[in-house]
Amino acid sequence: GYMAPEYAMQGRSSEKSDVFSFGVLLIEIVSGKRNTSFYDNEQALSLLGLAWRLWNEDKILTLIDPRISYQGFGNEILRCLHVGLLCVQEFAADRPTISKVLSMLGSETAVLPSPNQPAFIERYTSYWTDSPHQCHQGCSVNDVTLTVVKGR
Repeated sequence: GYMAPEYAMQGRSSEKSDVFSFGVLLIEIVSGKRNTSFYDNEQALSLLGLAWRLWNEDKILTLIDPRISYQGFGNEILRCLHVGLLCVQEFAADRPTISKVLSMLGSETAVLPSPNQPAFIERYTSYWTDSPHQCHQGCSVNDVTLTVVKGR
């Protein structure tokens, strides 16, 4: 599955970690794209990054897989993307519980909160030629800074 940031960085797993994975799957299903193999030509964005950008530009419907005939179901598809973005928010405390997710998906009248920025929106790079990493197009890069403070 897809690892939530708190699990990937700190090894902490919870129900909210599963909610994160569910959100990634929901966005993948509606978009027809995989989060691990998507590349944006303009920026190094993951699928979550592209979904977030399109959400903020009010163009999220352009993310829908063109093979999906959603005429008459636009609100339901939009709700799926909205709930997906709520599930992949960077901080676990901001994500809904799985029971809340089911409630949001099952109700056409429930008012959904605005999502916050997802985790892992900038994941991919192009070629690194002078790097010891020898990364080729499509490999993922996770930058971490660690500071250790020691007393005297």
